[in-house]
Amino acid sequence: REYAEKYYKIQRDEFRRLGVLGDWEHPYLTMDPAYEATILREFGKFVAKGGVYKGLKPVLWCTVDQTALAEAEVEYEDHTSPSIYVRFPLQKTPQQLHAEGRFHVQFPSGIRSVSIVIWTTTPWTLPANQAVCLHPDIEYALVKVKDEVLVIAAQLVESVAKACGLSGYSVLAVKRGGDPVDGFRMLQCRRPLSEGLSPVLLGDFVTLDQGTGCVHIAPGHGQEDYALVLDYNASAAPGARLEIVAPLDDAGRFTESVKEFAGQHVLKANAGIVERLRTDGLLLGHSTLTHSYPHCWRCKSPVIFRATKQWFVSMDEKGLRRQALAEIGRVTWIPARGRDRIYGMIENRPDWCLSRQRVWGTPIPAFICAACREVLADPKVINHVADLVAQRGADVWFQKPAQDLMPSGTVCRKCGGHAFEKEKDILDVWFESGVSHAAVLKPRGQGWWPADLYLEGSDQHRGWFHSALLTSVTTDDRAPYKAVLTHGFVVDGAGKKMSKSAGNVVAPQDVTKQLGAEILRWWVAAQDYQEDLRISQEILTRLVEQYRKVRNTCRFLLSNLYDFDPAAHRVPFERLPELDRWALLRLYHLVTKVRRAYDEYDFRQIVHEMDYFCAVDMSAIYLDILKDRLYTFQRDSPLRRSSQTVLFDVLVALTKVMAPILSFTAEEVWKMLPESVRKSPETPSVHLASFPEPDPQWADAELA
Repeated sequence: REYAEKYYKIQRDEFRRLGVLGDWEHPYLTMDPAYEATILREFGKFVAKGGVYKGLKPVLWCTVDQTALAEAEVEYEDHTSPSIYVRFPLQKTPQQLHAEGRFHVQFPSGIRSVSIVIWTTTPWTLPANQAVCLHPDIEYALVKVKDEVLVIAAQLVESVAKACGLSGYSVLAVKRGGDPVDGFRMLQCRRPLSEGLSPVLLGDFVTLDQGTGCVHIAPGHGQEDYALVLDYNASAAPGARLEIVAPLDDAGRFTESVKEFAGQHVLKANAGIVERLRTDGLLLGHSTLTHSYPHCWRCKSPVIFRATKQWFVSMDEKGLRRQALAEIGRVTWIPARGRDRIYGMIENRPDWCLSRQRVWGTPIPAFICAACREVLADPKVINHVADLVAQRGADVWFQKPAQDLMPSGTVCRKCGGHAFEKEKDILDVWFESGVSHAAVLKPRGQGWWPADLYLEGSDQHRGWFHSALLTSVTTDDRAPYKAVLTHGFVVDGAGKKMSKSAGNVVAPQDVTKQLGAEILRWWVAAQDYQEDLRISQEILTRLVEQYRKVRNTCRFLLSNLYDFDPAAHRVPFERLPELDRWALLRLYHLVTKVRRAYDEYDFRQIVHEMDYFCAVDMSAIYLDILKDRLYTFQRDSPLRRSSQTVLFDVLVALTKVMAPILSFTAEEVWKMLPESVRKSPETPSVHLASFPEPDPQWADAELA
């Protein structure tokens, strides 16, 4: 808690220095008791609606931090893995297969075995093997190599032969994986590193992109494997059902059930497993492969899939997926491609794993019966815990025994027991941030929820935008936002990722210290935020020159309004000379375009319009022509007052349109305007002033 407090204060101060508007004295923090209580109450609504369950499923697991991870908590980096081709010998001999009429193939004499060949980059999952999977519609070749027959997808025979150094091979026959007569379904294979037989199953997820077209199935270590085995078990006889096996401890070390490798971390055990396969004559080929692999976002270590008991929200049992996909279509996505990105993620995501194994956080307010181990997750009990948390914070869960956290008289629904243990897992931080719409907006009353806009980096399609959508659809049957805006990431001037080792980091604190916050704000607005944002000293230097044009324009306008009182000296529009009306026409176009650009979140266009207006319309044309009037005409000359009328209107409008971007400069200019403008009760600050409207009478088409 102290650690979190330290860094939120640093973040608050840095945001203030950048001129970010916020209720900084009353920030919303997920660790505040009121917020923590809302988290629990929202979880209670999930439970009440149904679809929350605790089950054994494979999840992303960090073996260093020893916790489950969400997809949003992993980063993909290059990783070098073993690439191995492994024989899974069929239980039946070639002679038995021929006698049964399987494949309708006459095996040549001397053939001693038929093996299905699988390819994997995770040898450590082989001790957990339960089945082998082929695609029902892929053609598989029976390939004779010396005294054995290998089953490989026909399209991949050549690439497998090259990878494994096979020569002198011949194809005996080609059979479709799911052929009802000559197919492979329900043949049995001997498992390479464990006891038992693995049935051949069929699955549509098998591809011909890499490997052999045959997949080893370890349901304890893969989502598709898990789903396939569940489907198989649903119709299998009790004695034939497959197990969800994950023989690892929390640190990713093999347990005693894998005696040969017990105590070894799975990734370090890969080499030993490969050698064991070689010794047993099951290794057909071995190399390495560098590929994109998930790493923990905190410790940067490679993660694994591991089946553990976790809390989940079903995506389909209560129609959450269907409803979330429908809501995506009702939201405005900026840029528009964000819609397709989050749609694909929701459409294909597994059930949401809500639990984490960490020492501190918001607890999952569930209890386990000490007598029968039944799990109690009851909305009434959850709300009781939430009331305690609202008073004392989430730490009360860790400080008090179970009986002090439950309403009096609570009993186990299964056995009637009174003794309970507390759930040890905490809630996913993405659930905590996802319910911010309920914790922050709803207490403010009508008109605040749903939010007009959520904005964050493009990675949040799988993070905050994602979890906020799922929580809101579950509890309120609609999205928590009307629009979502995403931006790219900051890269160096060459478009390369920043890193200390590359020496190309441009820290925002350094830019603010050297050039001021306005330059950083101007840089942000000048970029195409829909792509990655480039920054370098050269880019900043160019933007400094742009900013100076705007600032110097404001200085010139102010310096020539020192004796102008708009209430007393304003010249009516119809009496303005043509040049002044032309300047107001240009101002009309500026305000019109800038208003539209703000509405469309096109900040780069705003920077372009302001730069052109100040550098060309004003400095190069209008102000240059005006100097004689301003400097040589009599103080109350109608032409001089006419010019000042326009200068005043330009300055007020320009100050207002720049305010969201050049916040400090706009406020500085505002404070130097006549008191009649800036000291009215409604406008002590430019940021409280109404945005300028383009005056229709300025739109003189004949002057264009």
